[in-house]
Amino acid sequence: MTYILVDTANTFFRARHVVRGDIDTKIGMAMHITLNSVKKAWQDFNGSHVVFCLEGRSWRKDYYEPYKRNRQVARDALTVKEAEEDKAFWEIFDEFKDFVGTKTNCTVMQHKQLEADDLIAGWVQAHPNDNHVIISTDGDFAQLIAPNCKQYNGVSNTTITHEGYFTDKGMPVIDKKTKEEKPAPNPAYMLFEKCMRGDTSDNVFSAYPGVRKKGTKNKVGLTEAFADKQSKGYNWNNMMLQRWTDHEGVEHRVLDDYTRNVVLCDLTAQPDDIREIIDNTIIEHTESPKDISQVGMRLMKFCARWDMQRIADQAQAFAQPLQARYIKLSLIHISEPTRPLYISY
Repeated sequence: MTYILVDTANTFFRARHVVRGDIDTKIGMAMHITLNSVKKAWQDFNGSHVVFCLEGRSWRKDYYEPYKRNRQVARDALTVKEAEEDKAFWEIFDEFKDFVGTKTNCTVMQHKQLEADDLIAGWVQAHPNDNHVIISTDGDFAQLIAPNCKQYNGVSNTTITHEGYFTDKGMPVIDKKTKEEKPAPNPAYMLFEKCMRGDTSDNVFSAYPGVRKKGTKNKVGLTEAFADKQSKGYNWNNMMLQRWTDHEGVEHRVLDDYTRNVVLCDLTAQPDDIREIIDNTIIEHTESPKDISQVGMRLMKFCARWDMQRIADQAQAFAQPLQARYIKLSLIHISEPTRPLYISY
């Protein structure tokens, strides 16, 4: 089986920035890019079933109060026109969500405490013997890249696999700085670096502000600490036991903030109660697979409503991934205490 996992809000709302024009034009482009990304991933990777993952209010906001606080600040700073456009996009997004949830056979998952990232990662972990294609522009999914899991960016038409970065023509992506082929991702190192540096887009603060990638004669860098991660030797301890003081005069130990960031950023290291919620959400949405008929006709009606003629003209191709039912299989329970412990010291 090959599951097409859609980071739904990410794909829909990123698409609005691809084209200039009035609100109707932008909404049309968001719809088109989202549906076209699903169709292309389905065809290119021989998809079996589509899973749309939606956002809830994240548990991370309770675990770490500053989490995504910057998003609200940005929303508060919107002009009247921008706020109206944002409201219109959310209204249309809700209608799109209702369409895929009630008029197609796609699995549509959402839980009030979970982010789409949690659900996507949980699905991958619950189906370890299957293949997965994540549709998203979010770099957080780099940690999930593996021989059976790749990421497709429907905005840039780029695919990330364990072998490298590729264009929609299957050619290697050329790095703009080095002018060389972009090297294959190292998920373990990328996750470690993120947990150390934090994530400004999510307002997750660095565990060690100003840390260098490569160390100097007198100071350990990320590369050396990562190489020493398993053995927990001198370089690891030298970095993790460092202390620094923030702008409010509060002292921090690198290990403590790194451990906090692992819980926030590592999609296999959520608290046990959250892992159980992820488990239960997946089970709830798969134990009675949908069996909706005439999906193609329903898609054409949806296209007519939003004047999506180009999609309507290829309704059969777009409907194929939307009508494929989930085939119920045995799931791996991700809340079982068998996952690797990344924060042990």
